[in-house]
Amino acid sequence: MSNGKRLPDSPDSFDFIVAGAGSAGAVVAARLSEDGRHRVLLLEAGPPDRNPWIHIPLGFSRTYVDPRVNWKFESQPQPQFDGRRIYVPRGKTLGGTSSINGMVYMRGNPRDYDDWRQRGCVGWDWESVLPYFRKAQHQERGASELHGTGGPLNVADQPGHSVLAEAMIAAAEAAGLPRNPDFNGPRQEGAGYYQTTTRGRRRWSSARAYLKSAAGRPNLEIRTLCQATRVLIEAGRAIGVEYQSPRGREVARARREVIVSGGAYGSPQLLQLSGLGPAEHLREMGIEVVRDMPAVGANLHDHFCTYLMWRCSRKITLNDLENSWPRKILAALRYGVNRSGPMAVNGIRAGVFARSDSRLERPDLQMNLMEWSTLERSAEKVVPHPFPGFTLGLVHLSPDGRGTVRLASPDPLAPPAITFGFLGSAYDMQAMVTGVALARRIVGQAAMRPYVVEELVPGPATEQETEVAGFIRRTGVSNHHPSSSCAMGTGSNSVVDPRLRVHGIGGLRVADASIMPSVVAGNTNAPSIMIGEKAAAMILEDAAG
Repeated sequence: MSNGKRLPDSPDSFDFIVAGAGSAGAVVAARLSEDGRHRVLLLEAGPPDRNPWIHIPLGFSRTYVDPRVNWKFESQPQPQFDGRRIYVPRGKTLGGTSSINGMVYMRGNPRDYDDWRQRGCVGWDWESVLPYFRKAQHQERGASELHGTGGPLNVADQPGHSVLAEAMIAAAEAAGLPRNPDFNGPRQEGAGYYQTTTRGRRRWSSARAYLKSAAGRPNLEIRTLCQATRVLIEAGRAIGVEYQSPRGREVARARREVIVSGGAYGSPQLLQLSGLGPAEHLREMGIEVVRDMPAVGANLHDHFCTYLMWRCSRKITLNDLENSWPRKILAALRYGVNRSGPMAVNGIRAGVFARSDSRLERPDLQMNLMEWSTLERSAEKVVPHPFPGFTLGLVHLSPDGRGTVRLASPDPLAPPAITFGFLGSAYDMQAMVTGVALARRIVGQAAMRPYVVEELVPGPATEQETEVAGFIRRTGVSNHHPSSSCAMGTGSNSVVDPRLRVHGIGGLRVADASIMPSVVAGNTNAPSIMIGEKAAAMILEDAAG
C-alpha cells in the first residue's frame, strides 16, 4: 500500500503512536499516558525485558553479544580502517539500549546544550534542559541545584570499594587532573567515580523506571515483538504506522501524532522506509519519495574509542571471576542472597575527563577504567585474558567526523547500512594520540605501579606517534553513543525543528538521540531520557493548545 493511498477504516486507533520503547520512547509513552486523557500505543520490535541478565549490573557483559535482546548491527566496511567492519550493539527489548548498556549516568557538558541553542535550537540550552534532567532523576545523594529527587530514573553510587579505581583516581591527580566528586556537577573535568542508573543494585532502565508503573494504565497499550516498518502519510500528514507483528503485517492509526523513537539507527531507517529521506537513495531502493530530505540519515555523530590494556599484579579484576568457576558460583550466591559482590557493580567504576589541548574550553577526552582485559571482543564473544588485567577505554568526545545511516535494502526488517566518519580530520587523530600518551602517563604514576605488571595493548614497542596512529586505526571502534542522524535545526541540514516536528510533515515527530545536533560530551543514555521528557512535555502542550 503506497503512502499516497487512503487507508481503509481501522478500529485500531490511538491518539498517539510511539514507535520504539528505548531510552526516550519509553519516557514519551509513559508521560503521554500519565493523565489518562490520551490513548497511547507503544510499539517495540524486541521482547519484554525478562532476560535475567538485563537486570543484573554485571550482566551487560552477557547482553553485549546476545541476539535475543541485541540487534548486533555491524557497520559497512570502513575504508579508513582498511575495510574493517565495526560492531554496533543496540538494545532490542523494552528499554532499548538502556537495558543492555553500562548504566553510567552522564549528562555531558553544559556547553554542549548551549551550542545547540547557538545553532538555532531555541529551548535546548543548558538552562532550558536542566529542569528535564532533574524531573527525570531520583538522585540518591539528595536534591540540589543540579540534581533532582522523586523522578523515575534512579541514580546511585556503586556499592563496595575498588582499590584499582581508587589507585587510578589518585594517579590521575598526580598526573595533574583534579579529583571530581560529581561529573554531573559544576565541573566536568577531572577524575572520579561514576554513578549508575541502578536501584537496589539492579539495573534501572527506562523500561523499569517509566513503563513498569505505566503498564497497567488502561489508556496505554504496549506491544512487544512489533516492529514498525513504515509511517503512513496521507496529504502531508502522518496518519498511522504499519508494523510487523507475530500475526503478520498490521496497521494502527494515529488521531494526533506519530512519534518515532527508534534511536540513531532505527529512526532514520524508518523515515526512509516511509519515503522521507534523500530522494536519489530512496529511488535506488524502490521507495516512493514522499519528501526529499537529504538530512535524514546524514550527520551520524558518535564517540570514537580504543582500548589500552595492562596485566594486573593482583587477582582483583573481573578476569579472575570469569576464569574461575568457584569464584563465579560464589559471586552468584552473594548476589542472590544479598545483592552484593562483583555482580552488583558494572565493572566501570571510575573515569577521567580531560582536554587533549590546554587551549580547549572543555574536555574532549574521556577514559573509562574497566576492571577487565580481553583477548577478544567481537560481535560473537568477549574472551578475557587468562590472568588479571584492566583496561582504559579512551574515548574522543567531540570528533569532527560524521557518518551516515542508509537503507541496505527495501526490506524493512533488514538492518540499516551504517557508515562512520571516524578520524575525519587531523584533529580527530591527534586527540586520540594525545589521549594514549595521557593514559600511559596516568598508569605510570606511583599510585598505579603496585598493580601493573606490563602494558599488553598496544604494548611498549608502540612508541612513536606514527606507530600509535597505526594502532588507533587498527583497533578503533564506536563507543556506542550514536546521535544526530535526524538532527534538530532550522535549516536544510536538519530533519526536525526545535519542537521535534519533522519538517514538512504534519503529525510526525522524532524523539531520541538522533535529534541531537551534535553528540554530547559523555554517555548518551541520560540525555536521551531528558529528550523523552522534554518531547512529551511539548507534545502535551501542543495537544492542549
